[in-house]
Amino acid sequence: MRLRHLLPGLLLLASPAMAQQQQGQDWFIPGQQRPQGGQPQAQRPQQSQQRPAAGQRPPAAVIAIVDIPEVQRLSAAFNQVREEIERRRAKLNEDLQREQGRWREEQQSLAAARATLPPETLRERERALQDRISDAQRIFRDRSRAIDGAAQQGLQQIEQALGAVIRQVAASRGVNLVLPRPLIIYNEAPFDITDEVSAQMNRVLRSVNLPPENAPAEGAAPAAAPAQPPQRPATPAQQAPAQQPRR
Repeated sequence: MRLRHLLPGLLLLASPAMAQQQQGQDWFIPGQQRPQGGQPQAQRPQQSQQRPAAGQRPPAAVIAIVDIPEVQRLSAAFNQVREEIERRRAKLNEDLQREQGRWREEQQSLAAARATLPPETLRERERALQDRISDAQRIFRDRSRAIDGAAQQGLQQIEQALGAVIRQVAASRGVNLVLPRPLIIYNEAPFDITDEVSAQMNRVLRSVNLPPENAPAEGAAPAAAPAQPPQRPATPAQQAPAQQPRR
């Protein structure tokens, strides 16, 4: 049995949003290219039924209907994953905006000091800011990918549990063909097993174990300090005198 319309809402939660936040920003650092790859795709459970041999007539269809969006809405595990992914995504965007504000302040500081700073000192500070922006962008990309991965793991756990629940409910009713409600124009109420699937789903899976957040609290590189001139080695006159051996 294939679950073709399973949990589309969680896939939307996993779509990257950070790159859209960065578009339109006028940094003197060339913008990093958006990482390749699309939305993570859920793995579908394999069919449990064996296909009939050549020339063998398939069994008579005993049909049931499931409203997957309604199961999602009532699923405690699905809502837990959705809320956690939304919280992590909001925290990522908040940290990104805060760090971008620091970049703007540093750019304005450099622009104001351009006429007074020595050229070498100005170049040192610009390079330091460039390194900081590059490091921060890498960190935010890694955090965004980690959120996508967490959403994908949650989706797979829920999908596996829901597939098992649908098979169990179908077997208890002698059903051998389960269809999603959007494909059905008309049906009698006894064909619909949505309520039973939802209740059993919440008994089987109340929550999902997501990977913890390991990113730094601020999610950005530390502030760049003004460049300091390199220290020269001490002259022989400045070095401490060597101790004389005792007689």
